[in-house]
Amino acid sequence: MGVSISQIVQGREINLEDLFDKKIAIDSYNWLYQFLSIIRQADGTPLKDSKGRVTSHFSGLYYRTLKLLEAGIKPIYVFDGKPVEMKKETTEQRRSVRAEAKDEWKRALERGDLESAKKYAQRSTTVTEEIVDGSKQLLDAMGIPYIQAPNEGEALCSVMCKNNDVFATSSQDYDVLLFGSPRLVRNLSISGRKKRGSEYVTINPEMIILRDALNTLSLTQEQMIILGILVGTDYNPGGIPGYGPKKALQIVKENKSLEKVFKDLAWNFPATPEEIFDFFTSPKEIKYDIKFRDIDEEKVLGLLCDEHEFSVERIENALKKLKENKKKQSSLSRWI
Repeated sequence: MGVSISQIVQGREINLEDLFDKKIAIDSYNWLYQFLSIIRQADGTPLKDSKGRVTSHFSGLYYRTLKLLEAGIKPIYVFDGKPVEMKKETTEQRRSVRAEAKDEWKRALERGDLESAKKYAQRSTTVTEEIVDGSKQLLDAMGIPYIQAPNEGEALCSVMCKNNDVFATSSQDYDVLLFGSPRLVRNLSISGRKKRGSEYVTINPEMIILRDALNTLSLTQEQMIILGILVGTDYNPGGIPGYGPKKALQIVKENKSLEKVFKDLAWNFPATPEEIFDFFTSPKEIKYDIKFRDIDEEKVLGLLCDEHEFSVERIENALKKLKENKKKQSSLSRWI
């Protein structure tokens, strides 16, 4: 869900090559939902092995990570911890939406409507503990660091970026800007045409620089958070009725402070504006260690091919391609 401010915050298109040799903190759950939603069969069923275990996330995580490594990017995956109490309403809403979508998926299958079935199946996507554990096993085999956040993964990603331990945060959500990440990369590893409705649009990675966005909007970081709360966050879903990004921007510019903005507005959420504001301004920090290791090909093949029945040839060919690209990167680095 996240905060909907795309109308007023825009980035610039970039290429993967622009991120060469950069460490990028990745909002893991954001990506896992993408993989589980998109990588499905025609009737909406996710990829599974012969034991009925979902494998869509393995496919997405493996090939996208290799693509990043081939481009010389250094990914660090950050996983969500226990949701904060303020997010309870959003969590319950999402659970309800997924359950309803799952029922609609079954009904669409019964009437033979595969197009609708796939659409509803994508909306029913759930990230389970088994999926998270499997993803961590794969990353470990690939030598890619991952970090367990105390609560919101995107919050810790933002802290890591503010600490200059990574170059940018990768997520589709704009919330990381409210958490203060200096750089947000959206659509990372996505390039090309994508169907939206009945039309195809060109999708490329884009970079949003927080400082530039604040300057363009003539806001402080604190005022951007206030704007986000007006529009609606995961901690006050839907925001204040009637307040879209443009109207919220106007009100924040006129009133400046949290107290003045919300003084005469009706508030119907369990968490107060002050509590939400404090959560964005002071995300919980933990100690973390970022270490990259060489890929353990035997472990990768054991997990994907022996355990989950992926094609040995395809998995090995992808590894071979990575090795060839690394040789090119090594040659290039000598000239930089």
